[in-house]
Amino acid sequence: MNKQRSTSRDTCRRPRVVIGADCLGRLEALAEGAIQRNPDLADRLLDEIGRARIVPAAKLPQNVVAIGRAVTYRDETTGQDKTVIPVYPEEADIARGRISILTPIGVALIGLAEGASLHWDTRDGERRILTVLHVACQDYHESLEAQ
Repeated sequence: MNKQRSTSRDTCRRPRVVIGADCLGRLEALAEGAIQRNPDLADRLLDEIGRARIVPAAKLPQNVVAIGRAVTYRDETTGQDKTVIPVYPEEADIARGRISILTPIGVALIGLAEGASLHWDTRDGERRILTVLHVACQDYHESLEAQ
C-alpha cells in the first residue's frame, strides 16, 4: 500500500568505515583545524571518524581505502572510473593523482572497502553515487622507494 518515495535524505545505511589507528590522531587534528575554513567538510570528516571502526595499522584490511593507498572508484552518475591516492594536504598533487584527504572526495573515500557505494556531495553541491572498485594494498610511499 504505502509506496516508498525517494527523499533528499538517504535512508539507506552508509557503508562501513575502517580507519587505521596510526592515522586517527592526524585525521582528527586536520578536521579540527579545518573547522574555521571549511566547517561542512570538517564536520563530514569528524562524522566519518566518529562512526569508523578503528583498528591497529597492521590489521587494516588490504581492500580498505587508506592514506597512501591507490583507489579506483566509479562515479555512477557519469560512469567514469578514476584512480587517485588519498594523501595528507601537504602531499596533494592533483596532476599526479594525489588528492588531499581534506577534499569532499577524500572524505568520502577514506575507510571504505572495495565494493562499497555511497552518496557524496561535490563542491558544487551536486549529489552523486561513488563505488569503490579496487584498492591497491601497496602504499604509494613504498612504490616511490621502489622506483
